[in-house]
Amino acid sequence: MHITIKYFGQIAEITQAKEESVEFSGHLISELLQVLNTKYENLKTIDFKVAQNQELVSIEKELTGGEIALLPPFSGG
Repeated sequence: MHITIKYFGQIAEITQAKEESVEFSGHLISELLQVLNTKYENLKTIDFKVAQNQELVSIEKELTGGEIALLPPFSGG
């Protein structure tokens, strides 16, 4: 399945990209994250949330294709 992955903040700095498109045959978001952790070793050092098609989801959620966003912690006031 075709997936667009968007990176924000520190994650974009680690991947040196704001976005990439991949073909992925896995079924769970956690499986996709394993591949990304192998490709971008420093990704393991950052806490982040995952959104699928603009909705925050658990990493054990099934991939539906479309868009995945990796969101670092946000500070605000």
